Amino acid sequence: MSRTPLPYTQKVLDLFRNPKNLGKLEDANVIAVAGNPACGDMITFYMKINDKAVIEKISFESYGCAANIATASIVTEMIKGLNVESAWKDVTWKKVTEEVGGLPSVKFHCGILAVGAVKRAIRKFYEQKGSTPSWIPKELTFEEKQAIEEEELAKKMAKRLKATEEQ
Repeated sequence: MSRTPLPYTQKVLDLFRNPKNLGKLEDANVIAVAGNPACGDMITFYMKINDKAVIEKISFESYGCAANIATASIVTEMIKGLNVESAWKDVTWKKVTEEVGGLPSVKFHCGILAVGAVKRAIRKFYEQKGSTPSWIPKELTFEEKQAIEEEELAKKMAKRLKATEEQ
């Protein structure tokens, strides 16, 4: 059985081959994980957010397809230097998809995942500070819910793996 390659844009392929801001950020003060069990994509974002709530540094690690790596990479470029409120409000999965020149519809979840991980990191930043600003909704956003479902699944899989190793 042969598979037809997905019609990725040149920008997606370039970011996949040469991702920006790849790797662990040692001085990160917020880390957020997201993943998609349907296709096996995982993203970890590392952020250093300063006292003025500006994203000074951001990097990522990824295990996934070209679209997953490209969207994570472009998100780091889009939000580096922004204050967290702008990053929360202005960066949507649709804008991420536009920034990479479009994605096949079966890969839209990659942009959703990247934005969900960013929103989770911002929410976590404020939880660590002990107060959440009014512009962050009490209910989780669609993107955050997607990211959390995947993280919960990853935790369950890790527990199963550990239990299997202990037998």
